[in-house]
Amino acid sequence: MSDCLFCKIVSGAIPAKPLYQDDTVLAFEDIQPQAPSHFLVIPREHLADQRGIDAGREALMGHLIRVASQVAADKGLSSFRTVINTGAQAGQTVFHLHVHVLGGRAMNWPPG
Repeated sequence: MSDCLFCKIVSGAIPAKPLYQDDTVLAFEDIQPQAPSHFLVIPREHLADQRGIDAGREALMGHLIRVASQVAADKGLSSFRTVINTGAQAGQTVFHLHVHVLGGRAMNWPPG
Protein backbone atom coordinates (compact mmCIF):
# COMPACT_ATOMS: atom_id res chain seq x y z
CA MET A 1 0.00 0.00 0.00
CA SER A 2 1.72 3.15 -1.22
CA ASP A 3 0.65 5.57 1.53
CA CYS A 4 1.22 3.24 4.50
CA LEU A 5 4.02 4.32 6.84
CA PHE A 6 4.94 0.75 7.79
CA CYS A 7 4.88 -0.43 4.16
CA LYS A 8 7.38 2.36 3.44
CA ILE A 9 9.58 1.08 6.28
CA VAL A 10 9.32 -2.49 4.94
CA SER A 11 10.31 -1.30 1.45
CA GLY A 12 13.24 0.77 2.77
CA ALA A 13 11.76 4.09 1.60
CA ILE A 14 11.76 5.19 5.26
CA PRO A 15 14.79 4.02 7.23
CA ALA A 16 14.46 2.02 10.42
CA LYS A 17 17.13 0.08 12.28
CA PRO A 18 15.90 -3.52 12.40
CA LEU A 19 16.00 -5.35 15.70
CA TYR A 20 14.93 -8.51 13.88
CA GLN A 21 13.90 -9.31 10.34
CA ASP A 22 13.06 -12.31 8.23
CA ASP A 23 11.00 -12.94 5.10
CA THR A 24 7.73 -12.49 7.02
CA VAL A 25 8.19 -9.87 9.75
CA LEU A 26 10.25 -6.86 10.77
CA ALA A 27 10.89 -5.55 14.32
CA PHE A 28 12.16 -2.03 15.02
CA GLU A 29 12.13 0.63 17.76
CA ASP A 30 9.01 2.78 18.13
CA ILE A 31 9.78 6.41 17.28
CA GLN A 32 7.44 7.62 20.07
CA PRO A 33 8.32 5.25 22.91
CA GLN A 34 5.84 4.92 25.77
CA ALA A 35 8.25 2.93 27.96
CA PRO A 36 12.04 2.67 28.34
CA SER A 37 11.87 -0.19 25.84
CA HIS A 38 9.19 0.07 23.14
CA PHE A 39 9.45 -1.70 19.82
CA LEU A 40 7.09 -2.87 17.12
CA VAL A 41 6.80 -6.14 15.25
CA ILE A 42 5.02 -5.90 11.90
CA PRO A 43 4.27 -8.27 9.05
CA ARG A 44 5.93 -7.41 5.75
CA GLU A 45 2.58 -8.02 4.08
CA HIS A 46 0.11 -5.16 4.43
CA LEU A 47 -2.80 -6.13 6.65
CA ALA A 48 -4.75 -3.21 8.08
CA ASP A 49 -5.23 -4.85 11.49
CA GLN A 50 -5.62 -8.22 13.18
CA ARG A 51 -9.00 -8.74 11.50
CA GLY A 52 -6.89 -9.59 8.44
CA ILE A 53 -5.70 -12.77 10.17
CA ASP A 54 -7.89 -15.36 8.51
CA ALA A 55 -7.55 -19.14 8.62
CA GLY A 56 -4.75 -19.01 6.05
CA ARG A 57 -2.73 -16.52 8.12
CA GLU A 58 -3.00 -17.94 11.64
CA ALA A 59 0.68 -18.89 11.62
CA LEU A 60 1.58 -15.25 10.95
CA MET A 61 0.02 -14.14 14.24
CA GLY A 62 1.94 -16.81 16.12
CA HIS A 63 5.14 -15.74 14.40
CA LEU A 64 4.57 -12.08 15.32
CA ILE A 65 4.16 -13.03 18.98
CA ARG A 66 7.15 -15.40 18.97
CA VAL A 67 9.37 -12.72 17.44
CA ALA A 68 8.09 -10.19 20.01
CA SER A 69 9.14 -12.56 22.80
CA GLN A 70 12.50 -13.30 21.17
CA VAL A 71 13.40 -9.64 20.70
CA ALA A 72 12.25 -8.84 24.26
CA ALA A 73 14.59 -11.57 25.54
CA ASP A 74 17.41 -10.27 23.33
CA LYS A 75 16.90 -6.82 24.88
CA GLY A 76 17.09 -8.31 28.38
CA LEU A 77 13.46 -7.66 29.29
CA SER A 78 12.33 -10.01 32.06
CA SER A 79 8.79 -8.60 31.89
CA PHE A 80 7.01 -6.88 29.05
CA ARG A 81 3.57 -6.08 27.68
CA THR A 82 2.35 -6.84 24.16
CA VAL A 83 -0.44 -4.71 22.71
CA ILE A 84 -2.31 -4.97 19.42
CA ASN A 85 -4.66 -2.05 18.80
CA THR A 86 -7.44 -2.81 16.31
CA GLY A 87 -9.34 0.21 15.02
CA ALA A 88 -9.23 3.91 15.77
CA GLN A 89 -11.28 3.67 18.98
CA ALA A 90 -8.74 1.18 20.34
CA GLY A 91 -5.91 3.64 19.67
CA GLN A 92 -4.64 2.34 16.32
CA THR A 93 -3.06 5.23 14.41
CA VAL A 94 -1.12 3.35 11.72
CA PHE A 95 -3.44 0.99 9.89
CA HIS A 96 -0.93 -1.79 9.26
CA LEU A 97 -1.07 -4.68 11.73
CA HIS A 98 1.59 -4.25 14.41
CA VAL A 99 2.44 -5.59 17.83
CA HIS A 100 3.70 -3.08 20.41
CA VAL A 101 6.14 -4.50 22.95
CA LEU A 102 6.70 -2.33 26.00
CA GLY A 103 9.02 -2.99 28.93
CA GLY A 104 11.61 -1.60 31.26
CA ARG A 105 9.12 -0.22 33.80
CA ALA A 106 6.12 -1.32 35.83
CA MET A 107 2.89 -1.29 33.81
CA ASN A 108 -0.43 -0.07 35.23
CA TRP A 109 -3.78 -1.79 34.88
CA PRO A 110 -6.18 -1.03 33.38
CA PRO A 111 -4.05 0.36 30.56
CA GLY A 112 -6.47 2.78 28.95
